[in-house]
Amino acid sequence: MKNWALLLFFVFLGANSIAQKGRLHGHKDSLDLTFNGTKINPYQQEFDSTGKWQVNAYVDAYYSHYSDSSNSNGFQKFPTISPRNQQFGLNMIQLSAKYNSAKFRSTITLFGGDCPKAAWSSDYNYIQEANLGFNLFKKLWLDMGFFRTHIGLESIQPRENITMSLATTTYFEPYYLSGAKLTWQHSDRLTFQLNAFNSFNQFVETNRNKALGFSMSFAPSKKASFSYSNILCDESPSGENLKKTRFYNNFCWTYKSSKWVLGIEANYGLQTHSCLSNTGETAHMFSSLIASKYRFNPKCATYVRGELFHDPNEILTGPVLNENHAIVGLEIAGLTAGFEFKPIPNSFVRIECRTLSNYNQHIFQYQQAPSKIRAELNFGMGVWF
Repeated sequence: MKNWALLLFFVFLGANSIAQKGRLHGHKDSLDLTFNGTKINPYQQEFDSTGKWQVNAYVDAYYSHYSDSSNSNGFQKFPTISPRNQQFGLNMIQLSAKYNSAKFRSTITLFGGDCPKAAWSSDYNYIQEANLGFNLFKKLWLDMGFFRTHIGLESIQPRENITMSLATTTYFEPYYLSGAKLTWQHSDRLTFQLNAFNSFNQFVETNRNKALGFSMSFAPSKKASFSYSNILCDESPSGENLKKTRFYNNFCWTYKSSKWVLGIEANYGLQTHSCLSNTGETAHMFSSLIASKYRFNPKCATYVRGELFHDPNEILTGPVLNENHAIVGLEIAGLTAGFEFKPIPNSFVRIECRTLSNYNQHIFQYQQAPSKIRAELNFGMGVWF
């Protein structure tokens, strides 16, 4: 109740600010936001440096149908976007306040809905991001606080993705991180970043070990970009003698034109002392996705996404039980196709179908029987202003 009261208070302040100014200062409301949610330095894309506040709101509603049975908590397996079966729901309602100047910048985003309830931190469930930064020297910035992830193609917000649903690889990547970022914006084309976080995917530290990372982004043209990010960490519980050092690597390539939006992501990870058959050996995982959208005109588009997730030693998935109640690693392939309509530029209406195939285990349920396949149908609408 206290969390919702704080969110509503923040919404009131934002609405009051918008009413006084008569309009928003942001200039990206009507533009395509695809892939913007995981930019290494989001301030570069969204703001000038004149010292202005930008307040914006976003709401996202859905109806979904899954062939798989729901869990006891009412959510599907891998619940993030549209997690409830055969129900109308609210993925998220959020309000953001952002500021950027030559010497200081800050972002605060509060949200609520099914998405944070299903997949977000239980410690700070209503905070999507809250961070601030100072310019140290020329193009060098230090930011600290709570961050949305900079890893991968897909973000927590469907408006920033090609599809409505999230790929399996996105589900097991970090959603949120707490710590510090040292960013060198060498030019509009090239960015470097050093990171230090509490853990791989937590706001609150789970042990005394920190997660360290490096990121870089290169844009050879206005249409194309490439990024690489890694995280080195040890997520072993405090007091455990057997250390499990994890090294996760993410590669992304994007292309955006007036007609086409394309994205390719590949991930490779390893973790010591984690092989299921022999705990003394290092385990490996791999995942990838490719997504594309074709615009018939500014309002109508069609899209498709293929995904692959291969984690046979459950480095990221944690324990997964098959129909024989044996612990196994997760191996999944999926295909998504859909249609998008934009009634106004800062909105979307999407309908999509998706099939997930778990080709080694029967982890889904269909008509009370174990199944390797899950079929999905998602209908969603979103608007931001």
